[in-house]
Amino acid sequence: MTTSPSARAERLVNLVLCLLSTRQYLSAERIRATVPGYADVASDEAFFRMFERDKAELRELGVPLETGRSSMAEPVDGYRIARGDYELPDIDLAPDEATAVALAARLWDSPALAGAARSALQKLRAAGIAVDPDAASAVQPRLQAAEPAFAPLLAASRAGRVVTFTHRSHPTAEARTRIVEPWGVVSWRGRWYLVGHDRDRADVRCFRLSRIGDDVRAVGARGAVTPPADVDLVALVAASAGPPPPTGTARIRLVPGRAEGLRRGSRPDPDGDPDVVEIDLSRVDSAARWVAAYGPDAVVIDPPELRKAVVALLRGTVAADAGQTVDAGSVR
Repeated sequence: MTTSPSARAERLVNLVLCLLSTRQYLSAERIRATVPGYADVASDEAFFRMFERDKAELRELGVPLETGRSSMAEPVDGYRIARGDYELPDIDLAPDEATAVALAARLWDSPALAGAARSALQKLRAAGIAVDPDAASAVQPRLQAAEPAFAPLLAASRAGRVVTFTHRSHPTAEARTRIVEPWGVVSWRGRWYLVGHDRDRADVRCFRLSRIGDDVRAVGARGAVTPPADVDLVALVAASAGPPPPTGTARIRLVPGRAEGLRRGSRPDPDGDPDVVEIDLSRVDSAARWVAAYGPDAVVIDPPELRKAVVALLRGTVAADAGQTVDAGSVR
């Protein structure tokens, strides 16, 4: 039975949560019936092999797995995790360390995982086992990465294996196959990126995961890919993504008596000009589409980035009507 890295991680988290949720020792058979991920194992032999590997991995991770019996009447040993040994003492973190921990905590957020954990606790209660209601706070598995490419790319990066996948340079572009030596998967401005060496282009490339297909495939031997020792993945993604989009306020001049939709959805000019309005600017692309929809009735005063984006949209519309193309780099 082949188990994906994400499924194994989910099973381990559920096992930890289960063993933290009771003061009693749970036998292997009770764990098999309770913890999601074990019930589908085909045979007793396969289950015990899987369970032994999971116990060994938890102990390697430093989880204090105890073995014992809740009473002399118990026929076999069971397992539990003592909350006092598992929980960390108070820790003082420097600001940069706290930021790193916060970013790591944002990685896990899976509704399926949360549902499986709740199911495990319900099974324990149904079996008459005392469950600690606060146990769930000790383990908070969250994985906020909906892209199907996330898990296989992360696994390939950790295993040092080359990957192939289809990728679009922008949402409407043709999908092309890439062969990449993955160095890592990182988050930047709320999006996930793969960083690595693109073999076809013989250069370092960053790929947004939302533009990678669901056909990621690892090829070649484990350990074949070794990232440069001094590589800064976040810096590479930041340089590839370009400067951050402007935020703040945009000022727009409207033709008197026109563009009523913009007037209703904006604020009046602080200087009192009745035909100048302000809008909040968080995303240039969406704001540009809104303003451009009013054509000559709305002219961006500032910022320049928004004005350039609106002009590009309007010129693109004119060119499309004339059957021409517009070089975005020529827009001023």
